[in-house]
Amino acid sequence: MQPLLAHEQIIDLYGARVEAGLSEFEARYGRLMGKADDGEDGLELEAAHGFSDRFYGAALVELEREPGSSRRVEAIAIEGIYALGHIDGLGIDTAVYGEYAVGLHGVDAVETKILLQKTTGGFDGRLNLIAEKALHQGNRVEIGYAASADYAVAGDFRLGMAAFGELGDFHRFAPHAEHFVGPIVKTELEGLPGKGELEIETGYLFALDRARDDTRGQFRLLLEYEFHF
Repeated sequence: MQPLLAHEQIIDLYGARVEAGLSEFEARYGRLMGKADDGEDGLELEAAHGFSDRFYGAALVELEREPGSSRRVEAIAIEGIYALGHIDGLGIDTAVYGEYAVGLHGVDAVETKILLQKTTGGFDGRLNLIAEKALHQGNRVEIGYAASADYAVAGDFRLGMAAFGELGDFHRFAPHAEHFVGPIVKTELEGLPGKGELEIETGYLFALDRARDDTRGQFRLLLEYEFHF
């Protein structure tokens, strides 16, 4: 059984809001730096559309490359987000996420997430609580988290922190496991063709706990083009 972070260079972090008519093309890239996993990278390519103010659907392709080898497609997947609504007393938006991935060199997997997002002033905070299961007899549900907090410091330029890691399973919660945390930078370019916007995020996350056994950290780059179809 592979751990939740077997492909830790491309763990995704989602917001809890859905906008009807908004289409997105996104590329997410991650590369592990240092130690045994140095040079291992992952790339996700995704196309998504907001079909209503409640539902967002997407299709994506996951690619990986081991050091010294060529890149190959590992999985294709479909995913959806359903917005549950706003908790007025806490100022938090909530949603649920589901994904089915077809493994081209391994077993299929299903994943679900609880998505929480809080925005106030220039602050944006997000928390994803993750459960994933490889569809193979004997595999347990693996649980984990992904989180970020950032603040607008100058116009569309934002600084913040991101983290993700493993929380074990329902039989053994919060063991010594793999975690990553570090600074991120975000910005966006507006007025592009189709009245679109290009969102850019980059950062370096330091390996903690068991993740330090195989790597020092990871470089991440995310590009997202949004437009109304």
